[in-house]
Amino acid sequence: MSVPDSASRFSNRVEDYVRFRPGYPAALLQWLHDAQGVPSRSLVADIGAGTGISSQMLLAAGHPVIAVEPNAAMRAAAEQWLGSEYPNFRAVDGTAEATGLADASVGLVSAAQAFHWFDTTAVRREWQRILAPGGQVLVFWNSRLLDASPFLRGYEQLLLDFGTDYSAVAERYQTDDEMRAWFGSGLQAIGHFPNVQMLDFDALRGRLLSSSYAPTAGQPKHAPMLAALRDLFDTHAVDGRVAFEYQTRAFLGMLD
Repeated sequence: MSVPDSASRFSNRVEDYVRFRPGYPAALLQWLHDAQGVPSRSLVADIGAGTGISSQMLLAAGHPVIAVEPNAAMRAAAEQWLGSEYPNFRAVDGTAEATGLADASVGLVSAAQAFHWFDTTAVRREWQRILAPGGQVLVFWNSRLLDASPFLRGYEQLLLDFGTDYSAVAERYQTDDEMRAWFGSGLQAIGHFPNVQMLDFDALRGRLLSSSYAPTAGQPKHAPMLAALRDLFDTHAVDGRVAFEYQTRAFLGMLD
């Protein structure tokens, strides 16, 4: 998929993305800082930062962050959310393959949830360029558990039934073996962490509509999809909520 397509396909979903996309578990940063020894003051280039979910987590942990994001609407949402609260945050218009950052200028490159959209050959060259000597790369994302519960099995079938290009997008996510091959001898650690959102129906609806493959209002499958989602929720909700379960997968290493 081309960079312009991947950069623009979330433009009409920013509000839902801000409100309903999951964050990342505290165990991820404990692993990064305590187990892996990454300094919590390292300057981070957060690549494909979107609306700032990963940037906020890194800022709260003490990192200064440069958010690199090509989508103007998502970048503006990140600036509105984080700009006044964190003086050590700034956002720039750039892509993973052409960040616009200076040579050897950052200690950690971070890519959360967006790595599967990148040209993984081109980003390797670009990230080598912007990393200071000894700098590291952290790639991580939330992988939805497809078969962990009857609700999640039903949700997966809903996406297969109604998603516009769901299968093509889902198949882009890298496996652990593919990430091992991408890092090569520079791979330092792999971490897997449980993560869960407890969602009422409105939040579940927003979570679905934040996905780039969910048909939008006016498309033929939009209303039937939401009706199916309502049935799925009513069947599986406990005390008015369903458990949307993920495994957060993280990969840390250096680029040779």
